[in-house]
Amino acid sequence: MDGRRGRVRVETGTKRVRVYLHGELIADTRAPLLVWEVPYFPTYYLPAADVRAELRETGATERSPSRGEGRVLDVVTGSGVASEAGLRFPDSPIEALRDAVRLDWGAMDEWLEEDEPVYVHARDPYSRVDILASSRHVRVELDGVVLAESRAPRLLFETGLPVRFYLPLSDVRRDLLRPSGTVTRCPYKGTAEYWSVEVNGTRHEDLVWIYRAPLPESQKIAGLACFYNEKVDLVVDGERWERPRTPFS
Repeated sequence: MDGRRGRVRVETGTKRVRVYLHGELIADTRAPLLVWEVPYFPTYYLPAADVRAELRETGATERSPSRGEGRVLDVVTGSGVASEAGLRFPDSPIEALRDAVRLDWGAMDEWLEEDEPVYVHARDPYSRVDILASSRHVRVELDGVVLAESRAPRLLFETGLPVRFYLPLSDVRRDLLRPSGTVTRCPYKGTAEYWSVEVNGTRHEDLVWIYRAPLPESQKIAGLACFYNEKVDLVVDGERWERPRTPFS
């Protein structure tokens, strides 16, 4: 099934999806809905019949131009309440959503696709990550200062994003890096730690990241550093690349 209305796309997924809250299995479905509320990644909507927790009306509503009026729900288990962590659109103009429940991702304890945990958001079945070894000569500059230079990058190609150059730490000016407490998670690559960069007396926050223990499918970038193409100047095989425009710009 593929339903479209406005900018929202709806498809029936094929993965078994389970959700845990307060240590309890509160949802278990083999027919999740993938709903692209934003263009970058999908959100899971689960058939209400496959949700085991009590869904208690709060009286609050949330209006969506495409999905209609949503009823905000408390998600209640035997161990507690996740306040306003559920949403239903029983009269949605998108028929597939009428009997489905949207659970707030961050309010849940754990999400499983089949038997493996997934983080941040549902994986997009149309997104692909390819990581290739390369001998391209890559130089990273900022304000006229060389931050890194390598002839042994790993190139990461991810659907919808510019190519990323992951570089050996030995090819990076470590003396310009400053520790950052920022940590992000990616459903395809894992958990990333960040550094800021200090150049000519100016600190540029969270400019470079590293996956020290990436997910199995992204092991080829383990321990390598990557700079935001959007925020530095890249020279690849002698050609200076334009900075791309992305949500990270």
